[in-house]
Amino acid sequence: MGHIKNISELLPDEPIKDPFEDEIHFNNTVREYVVTRQVKLLTSTAPLSPERKVKSEEPPIEFSLEHSRTLEIQKCVKYIDSKCEERTLKPNLIHYAVFAIARIKRIDTKVHRRFTVTLGECLTQIWGYRQLTAEIEVLRQRPYDPENPSHEESLLRLWTLLMPGVALEGRITKQWQDIGFQGDDPKTDFRGMGILGLENLLFFAEQHTSAARHVLARSQHPVYGYSFAIVGINITFMAYSLLKNGEAKTHFYNASKKFSEVRTFHQFYCYLFYTFDELWRQEKPKDMMEFSRVRDKFEYRVKQKLQDPTAYFKCNFVLENI
Repeated sequence: MGHIKNISELLPDEPIKDPFEDEIHFNNTVREYVVTRQVKLLTSTAPLSPERKVKSEEPPIEFSLEHSRTLEIQKCVKYIDSKCEERTLKPNLIHYAVFAIARIKRIDTKVHRRFTVTLGECLTQIWGYRQLTAEIEVLRQRPYDPENPSHEESLLRLWTLLMPGVALEGRITKQWQDIGFQGDDPKTDFRGMGILGLENLLFFAEQHTSAARHVLARSQHPVYGYSFAIVGINITFMAYSLLKNGEAKTHFYNASKKFSEVRTFHQFYCYLFYTFDELWRQEKPKDMMEFSRVRDKFEYRVKQKLQDPTAYFKCNFVLENI
């Protein structure tokens, strides 16, 4: 396979119209129908028929891009994938990709005017998801560093938000166990998920303060309690895994037509943590030894919901009595 230094090499010389100038929006069903009808632009032989089976988590457009036998499209996909890995993908590159595909497949965009908009939206979601995955991976691999002032500030802010009016006796203290850390120094609990675990917890406490405090209070129940922070980091692992293996695509594709941002992942996490707490209380576990059973049940339910093409987990928290 040849290598391209810039995707503009695949474009015609004459100026092209920006496909995003028109304020045209379609619902998911219409978008998928329109672009699927044009899927022959992405494959080298016959168009993809509606009956052709693809993986449930892999929409027809994404499937067609990945399995195209057209050399130029393979180069295009590889190039943009590399930008996702570098976390340098910008919306204007999607603009070029749409018109590169149109040129390669000899599509008259003046005749098929909806094509550029609908395909542009689909590619934005597909590659936005891939770039988000790369960004989250970087956070997961970044260890908590007690010598980093921003890390320490985030940790102390987490305490302040969850325990208002209660002062810490010191940086290393058993008080951390009050919000569910295992020992005197929380840094050891972030080893598995890195700074991502802290950022998830902090986002929950900052953006959904009442809900986070509510969950913390429920976690301190004398009978059905659990370690708030440790469970929260475990939920980070679950959210990360669903994102990484592609099972969360339906949620993120339905959440926005634009590039998915790290904030979108944090919101996904908040939903998971809050709903896990609800299931925990419903299950009434005897002790923490049942955590794996409840977690596995919860993860199964989440995966089942994500198989629905319309799945979208919105943070509309209703605070019930403790």
